Amino acid sequence: MSAKNQTSKPWWRQLLNPGWIIAAIVVGIFSYFAFTFLAPWQLGKNEQLVERNEHISAAFDRDPEPLVDRLPGTTLAPADEWSRVVATGHYTGNDVLLRLRSVDRTPAFQVLTPFTLDDGRTILVNRGWVPAEGSTGVPDIDAAPTGDITITGMLRAGEAVHPTAPIHDQGFDMVHSINPAQVGELAGIDTGAAMVEPYLQLLSDQPGTLTAIPLPQLETGNHLSYGLQWILFGVAAPGALLYFLFSESRERRRYAEEQKQLLNDDTVSGSGPEPSPVPGEETAPAPSAQTPTAAPTRSRQRYGSSRTNPWAKAYDKEQER
Repeated sequence: MSAKNQTSKPWWRQLLNPGWIIAAIVVGIFSYFAFTFLAPWQLGKNEQLVERNEHISAAFDRDPEPLVDRLPGTTLAPADEWSRVVATGHYTGNDVLLRLRSVDRTPAFQVLTPFTLDDGRTILVNRGWVPAEGSTGVPDIDAAPTGDITITGMLRAGEAVHPTAPIHDQGFDMVHSINPAQVGELAGIDTGAAMVEPYLQLLSDQPGTLTAIPLPQLETGNHLSYGLQWILFGVAAPGALLYFLFSESRERRRYAEEQKQLLNDDTVSGSGPEPSPVPGEETAPAPSAQTPTAAPTRSRQRYGSSRTNPWAKAYDKEQER
């Protein structure tokens, strides 16, 4: 394609090729997911951790309250999670194990036991954890105390039912999530009983506690920085594409201008038609490439007219002979 044709086309038309089109589509999809999914995902996790930490800090700033004051019904308000409460009643039903959920990077079984309150409601109690034997074996588990007792724990929201069905292994029913309704049914609680939705996570040194579940660290991790990075990537990707498009357009324009300049130079320096000879005048023959007079001319062109050609004198003597 000639330089004239290249410069006649708009710059954006010159960039409409499959490579740039595919790159623009990929960058657009990436930025869309960065802004609508990846960044909100990380920022949302950071917000959840901040809210959780605030609830835990507030719970330990207050004295434990009676369970009925914090949980008058069967559902738990989000703001009341992690609240410390005092409950009176007795353990009932069978132990159900939460299967192999790691605690402090140790494969463990968490022991879940129903607890019937004085007001007739039943709440699931997480009595703590025991380390697995040989990675999957269930160790000996101390039975829950009998009779009326008072326990102190933290209210936790129940989890959704896990897609994996419960199993019966080594003499225990085992679940993969802490869903009070599912666990209560496996533990033999009457389906007509008022089973509350949250569960109670025992604190240390409480009746029936095995090894208390440790409290989470009050930190948010790197989720905030990850979210900001995804936003930055979503902005930087189109910016990089525009930069490369601009560079490509600039190179194309520069190339077209160079080609145009070369054409202009060829037109200016090109020889026109030779003049017709005048009648009666002898036309001197054009010096051939082997004419001796060409050598001094080339020498002067090479060394410059103001500099002495060291071979000129020897060449002149040779011509005189």
